[in-house]
Amino acid sequence: MGTSRMFRIFVVLGSAFMILLIIIYWDDVGASHLYLHTPVSPGPKILHPPPQQKPQTSRTPSFLSDIDAFVNQFLEPGTGEPTDPALTDTSNQSEKAEERYIPRREWKIHLTPVAAELRERQEQRRKLLQEMCANDSVVFPGKNRSFDDIPNKELDHLIVDDRHGIIYCYVPKVACSNWKRIMIVLSESLLQDGVPQRDPLAIHRDLVHNSSMHFTFNKFWKRYGKFARHLMKVKLKKYTKFLFVRDPFVRLISAYRNKFELQNEDFYRRFAQVMLRRYANQPTPPASVDEAFAVGIHPSFSHFIQYLLDPQTEKDMPFNEHWRQVYRLCHPCQIQYDFVGHLETAEEDAEHLLRQLRVDNVVEFPTSHRNLTASSWESDWFSTVPVEARRELYKLYEPDFRLFGYDRPDSLLNE
Repeated sequence: MGTSRMFRIFVVLGSAFMILLIIIYWDDVGASHLYLHTPVSPGPKILHPPPQQKPQTSRTPSFLSDIDAFVNQFLEPGTGEPTDPALTDTSNQSEKAEERYIPRREWKIHLTPVAAELRERQEQRRKLLQEMCANDSVVFPGKNRSFDDIPNKELDHLIVDDRHGIIYCYVPKVACSNWKRIMIVLSESLLQDGVPQRDPLAIHRDLVHNSSMHFTFNKFWKRYGKFARHLMKVKLKKYTKFLFVRDPFVRLISAYRNKFELQNEDFYRRFAQVMLRRYANQPTPPASVDEAFAVGIHPSFSHFIQYLLDPQTEKDMPFNEHWRQVYRLCHPCQIQYDFVGHLETAEEDAEHLLRQLRVDNVVEFPTSHRNLTASSWESDWFSTVPVEARRELYKLYEPDFRLFGYDRPDSLLNE
């Protein structure tokens, strides 16, 4: 009798403890889905399991063994795993049963596999990233720190779409405007007459770059408090993570063309005036960009490169995002990206990615008809930049070249 009574007391106390733990966790983090649900859209859910679905008792986690298991019980498998049926083990009946819960208006099932060369391309890019991050000859600040050591302000380029289980690290001057449009469409955060906007090109540029339209990791602290970093890591484990990159030197040319060859008042005041004072013998440059362009004054591309190489630049402030290195924006040695797109193969990569996410029936990547900067122009643009400055610039951006598989521009560096 004594043993039986002690057992019942233990069960009651244990149950009360677990209920208290659930209440505390629920209160701190929010609703049970925690914005961590799998990539599903709002809408009617099937309340009863499909016929012949087997009980999934083996998936019930042990609360006392690992707090991650408690969080993960609210998560179904994320999209970090291959989503193309041709790449999925069809013998796994439990995963097939769960898939039936996904609303078909947003998720597309393909009967044909992705082309082998596209899968191989992605495999090679991911493998290269892993190898370069493990290679001691590739050295750059912050390479060996942990994810927990990354300051919160450096995570503001990671956009999260909880509805579809996607994390996108945007890199300015690498089609980021159109990918931000895609993320807005998928998140259904923009309504037109009460209906979610489905046309990416219909989203005005001012809204595309409005931070209020995107939920980034940098905003986690306000929403989740002390649980923020833990939930970030859970999402990084479960969600599909992608980024798009570009030849680093061509990206710099594109940034210069867009910000200093066009009349951009903000960039003129913040950066162009500094360049004109330091490198163009303009101690008192025109007060506004309109006045400067009226008399034909703006920094040259050579002035821009001098600015990047000047140690005083980063002493004053970190590089602007339009010319900041990708390894500083997206932390590829701390975050294991599932998809690495290149602007040079943008159309193929975009089609592959949207298909992998199974949302290619929801949105298409906009085809750009703008005058894009071509890599073949590099020799012309760098003709006014001294060879020694080109070599210094390469050292500054060498990690991006090597991490993402871009060839060393020997024709520019060996003249």
